Amino acid sequence: MSLLNLLIKNAHIIEEGTRKKVTIEIEHQCIKQITTENIEYLEDTVIIDAKNQLVIPGMVDVHIHGANNFDMMDGTTESIQVVSKKCAETGCTSFLVTSVSSSLESLLKMIRSTKEVIGKEEGAKIAGIHLEGPYLNVLKKGMQNEKYLRHPNFEEMDLIFKEAGDLIKMVTIAPELPGGIDLIHYLTKRNVVVAIAHSNATYEEATQAFEEGASHITHCFNAMPVIHHRAPGLVAAALENDGVSLQAIVDGVHLHPGIIRLMHKIKGPNKIVLTTDALQAMGVGDGDYVFGGHQVSVKEGIARLQDGTLASSTITMNRSLKLSSDFGIPLSDSIKMASTTPANILGLNSIGEIKEGYVADLAMLDDQFNVTQTIINGVVYS
Repeated sequence: MSLLNLLIKNAHIIEEGTRKKVTIEIEHQCIKQITTENIEYLEDTVIIDAKNQLVIPGMVDVHIHGANNFDMMDGTTESIQVVSKKCAETGCTSFLVTSVSSSLESLLKMIRSTKEVIGKEEGAKIAGIHLEGPYLNVLKKGMQNEKYLRHPNFEEMDLIFKEAGDLIKMVTIAPELPGGIDLIHYLTKRNVVVAIAHSNATYEEATQAFEEGASHITHCFNAMPVIHHRAPGLVAAALENDGVSLQAIVDGVHLHPGIIRLMHKIKGPNKIVLTTDALQAMGVGDGDYVFGGHQVSVKEGIARLQDGTLASSTITMNRSLKLSSDFGIPLSDSIKMASTTPANILGLNSIGEIKEGYVADLAMLDDQFNVTQTIINGVVYS
């Protein structure tokens, strides 16, 4: 549905921790005003009655691999469009197309498909690409395929950037690998968010990586050393450093609720990002899949390799938001973690908040956090 003017009445938003009833006026893709008063509007304005439902900024997923039986490493435009539409259905209005460790050929194919789709998305917008690997530590490989793990290769990176240009927004690496610190320098010069995971980095190695420009932790606590009082490791270094942000897979499986609350207590909502890390089972459910070259079995919504290793998730952003709130994170903070903080980390300065002048990327939620309406660039998604 293409609209120039849109009016959302009887909308509830969270403002400074308080639920507030407002009218949101949208004009030419942007939020024109947010008011508690009756306003005049043009005859061609389309009116949506929110019926006192919650309206939040469109969520931003910085780490998603697939949905609805499609894996974006398939290298097809169809797979990316399917994920784009599934994201929109679940209140996510922007996402990073995310790789797993693979051959260079497969990665370049995925990048080319992304370039074909961007600007023509049928649902949520592509905010860029997240390379999860291949420069990861085999000792913490998790579900990453050992066959494709390797040390940083700058000729390879040059080829990747030649194909992708500024579409690369985030790269997850293991900084302790030979060439890891040089890779941080290489990526930060290109304004890429350098994330750490699938890493066996010590506290000292992680601290050096942060000093050199790494600033983010992919799926924090997963695929990295546990905290030990004499060998605190990567996680403790990240929690201690105020400049480092953390991804949290809040699905009731990857992180205990107490750990989520601890992360929030230490970092606050401005340094935690909710993400799905979803594979193609999102939106489909239990069954057997091939992901990252592995056989993956999903039972009761939990994805595992044959040896029991967790292999991504099936959570959606709206369910992650609900669980965060259920686990004791204030709703206003949970919304920031799902929308505002990821947008800020990626430098997307005109989305992630319900604010006058911002792009009208919004999601409407019922009391159970089901998405009843998604608006992208001021257009109602259908």
